[in-house]
Amino acid sequence: MDTRELYTTASLAQLSLTETEAEKLSREVSRMLDYFARMREIDVDSLEPTTHTFSKVNRLRKDVKENGERLSHMADSLLDNAPELEDRFIVIPNVL
Repeated sequence: MDTRELYTTASLAQLSLTETEAEKLSREVSRMLDYFARMREIDVDSLEPTTHTFSKVNRLRKDVKENGERLSHMADSLLDNAPELEDRFIVIPNVL
């Protein structure tokens, strides 16, 4: 990769690069681009799309109905500790 492109990109990102850093980064980016080019050569047309790399096992807990009384107590406890309430809603500061 041309180091001029790196200096331009670094300038746009408001970063400063030393000559040594630019040379090293140029080599590393070139290696990445070569790797991506090799990846484009792989035939993936027959592969199923995936949404997660570890889709073989469900890592979530089972959906089990809790005791309604226990959940109600937990909600009341949470509301008791809230600094400010409006009806049964916790008031929070505006973010925007």
